[in-house]
Amino acid sequence: MLLEGKKLLITGVLMDSSIAFHVAKLAQEQGAEVVLTSFGRTTKITTAIAKRLPQTPPVIELDVTSEEDLAALPDRVREHVPHLDGVLHSIGFAPQGAFDFLSATWEDVSTAVHVSAFSLAALAKAALPLMSEGGSVVGLTFDARFAWPVYDWMGVAKAAFESTNRYLARDLGPKGVRCNIVAAGPIRTTAAKSIPGFEQFEEAWGSRAPLGWDVNDAVPTARACVSLLSDWFPATTGEMVHVDGGYHAIGA
Repeated sequence: MLLEGKKLLITGVLMDSSIAFHVAKLAQEQGAEVVLTSFGRTTKITTAIAKRLPQTPPVIELDVTSEEDLAALPDRVREHVPHLDGVLHSIGFAPQGAFDFLSATWEDVSTAVHVSAFSLAALAKAALPLMSEGGSVVGLTFDARFAWPVYDWMGVAKAAFESTNRYLARDLGPKGVRCNIVAAGPIRTTAAKSIPGFEQFEEAWGSRAPLGWDVNDAVPTARACVSLLSDWFPATTGEMVHVDGGYHAIGA
């Protein structure tokens, strides 16, 4: 099995439609032991959804904007597994004001950047004491090389996220840890539903992607994440892997 004996920390399991849920499910099926994170009022939701996985994993408290939670992460993880072989960052949030580019306030923008970009570095740093040689950090993005309709400051935050991945690859590579991200096409998740006008992506994607695209199928994206969390990409870091039906390769 691809992840036999691996210990993984997976963030972002909120519903069984979420990409993170499918990563956790596939990871368990491939032999991994999984620990989930959640925080605040969403912990009850994550705990309930966790029961739908092949094995019910523990759920630990982690707010990636909380220095206290980040500092406590190693001890909280060690209550369940002795070390980590991989971490999935599936975290993103922007206030509604951030989806109006010219009217957004710095407060809105800074929140988006903190939660959706800086948190990748914060999570990787917090998990580093637990990471074994050959470990892997994998994040999820929506290709931020372009100015998309309606995405606005979340798109800017994702551009920062993608740059953060490259700098992490630079700094964590000498420690034996890889950092890569997966650029997924639009998936009908809870996060997507919070973006006003997100259906514009859904309508265009299926017709333009050479391989087609199913907005209800998170499995192809999950498979890419699991592959990057495995030992099958030992010399790949700082990379962005597209799982979008080929949409990114097509012009007008």
